[in-house]
Amino acid sequence: MKMRYLIIGMLLSLVTISYGQKSDKWSKWDWLTGEWEGEGSGIPGEGSGVFSFAFDLENNILVRKSHSEYPGENIKSRTIHDDLMIVYPDQTGIPSKAIYFDNEGHTINYNITYPESSIILTSESPGQKPVLRLVYTKLEDENVYTRFEMSRDGVNFMTYVEGKSKRVIKK
Repeated sequence: MKMRYLIIGMLLSLVTISYGQKSDKWSKWDWLTGEWEGEGSGIPGEGSGVFSFAFDLENNILVRKSHSEYPGENIKSRTIHDDLMIVYPDQTGIPSKAIYFDNEGHTINYNITYPESSIILTSESPGQKPVLRLVYTKLEDENVYTRFEMSRDGVNFMTYVEGKSKRVIKK
């Protein structure tokens, strides 16, 4: 009888441990999780920043936090950009959606695709708003190339900001 309770306890422990672990649905994000530092350029000018991707809510969502600064010509023309993005699974369990918020009051709903060595987030664009695209491309040596683009027709994209980042902490 004691053996039966011991076996049941061990099985319940295994189920509990495996339930709390990250599932394979997030495997395409593994190379992007952690903390990153980088520099870039674009319409706002030359800048630098940090961002991170970390799992939350028992690995049910992936949260990106980002902070970038563009110095400008003087202290008044300096631009600081902070944002938060949550990646979440659709009804099939695949992480194919994201919602983005920033300190400028923007909210963007994204659909996600996974071409080889990249993750592409493309905005849902109702009406006359431009289509936005955020592209992460895996590079060698713990580096990533990030590009934020805009398009009026959803086909021809113009780069607004781009840069290269290096992972400083892997999660």
